[in-house]
Amino acid sequence: MPLKEACVESLQEALAAERQGADRLELCSRLEVGGLTPGVELAQEVLNAVSIPVMLMIRCREGDFCYSPVEVDEMLRQIATFKALNSPQLAGFVTGALTEVGTVDVPTLSRLAGAAQPYPITFHKAIDECPDPLAAIQVLKTLPGITRVLSSGGASTAQEGAEMLMSMIAAAGDDLTIIAAGKVTHENLAALHRSIGASEYHGRLIVGNLKPL
Repeated sequence: MPLKEACVESLQEALAAERQGADRLELCSRLEVGGLTPGVELAQEVLNAVSIPVMLMIRCREGDFCYSPVEVDEMLRQIATFKALNSPQLAGFVTGALTEVGTVDVPTLSRLAGAAQPYPITFHKAIDECPDPLAAIQVLKTLPGITRVLSSGGASTAQEGAEMLMSMIAAAGDDLTIIAAGKVTHENLAALHRSIGASEYHGRLIVGNLKPL
């Protein structure tokens, strides 16, 4: 079975996701805008409470993925703060940066990945804003510390982006893991996996509803 990464934004959701079979968590705040950096207190609570790996989002604001020097410095501080928690459950960070023309911002991403070491980086769905995701994959393969790419294949759902996701998996080879995302749920995961064949999937409902009934 593929790895299931549940996207959560609260301690209650994190605990529910682990209980319902998630293999890994991505912890964010403000998922309604695509996910921002979680608060330090929340991150500490979740890291202390779960026994599965936790990836932490590093995104300082909503909107595009072109960051100013001040914003990059803020994200570097966020990484340093989370690393200082020294949690065995911290598995890495989820971040990304693009240039004004939509290509990978190599200098910014290299600084973030360097600051994150020895923790790995997942390049998030900023890749779906790239005019040529396959070219972006080739760039990301050359950058130390980037180990995964989260994508819906440039579409609104993984199902709609299935063809591109398969192309991205082929382009990534053994150098990167493509995490298929975009309305992936407990109900449709098996069918998506038969279609896409990714080794990892990501979603808010990937192990079912996490909200109290």
